[in-house]
Amino acid sequence: MELQVLLLFMIFAAVVAVEIEDLLSSVIAVGAVGLGLSLAFLILKAPDLAITQLVVEILCLIILIRATIKKDLVLVKDGRWLFNTVSTLVFICFFLVLAYFALKELPHFGQPIMRVAKEYIAYGLQETGATNIVTSVILNFRAYDTLGEVTVLFTAVIGVLAVMRKIGRINAK
Repeated sequence: MELQVLLLFMIFAAVVAVEIEDLLSSVIAVGAVGLGLSLAFLILKAPDLAITQLVVEILCLIILIRATIKKDLVLVKDGRWLFNTVSTLVFICFFLVLAYFALKELPHFGQPIMRVAKEYIAYGLQETGATNIVTSVILNFRAYDTLGEVTVLFTAVIGVLAVMRKIGRINAK
């Protein structure tokens, strides 16, 4: 049920992103779609994908907001301080409430909830020789997945650095 509600939210945010005329609001709606995808990964028990999606989404939002803020400067300067402050506080409260419920649902420390996790704990030392179970999972059992995640994060950081650089930028006034 949660996944269907989340998918409806993502579809709604995508339609808002396409239909809204304000460019900055459209970028924020696209960010809401990415946040919804990250939450969907959490519901589907893929926290590593959720974290990667969240980091990439935040970095992409930085790039897109940086690119659009100069075009939509009217909304930033136009005396909407109260609306911006209230909407930010509402979002932070909403995020904290969701985080509280999400963290409350986590299993107790050391209690695996999935069959694969039980096998990693049971056979990690004898199959890999690594005394640290996290190292054996990341570098042996899921090496290609880890390589893919590191590549995505590295590419996102390079993209942010390329947009934020000062040398070689043309200042249009």
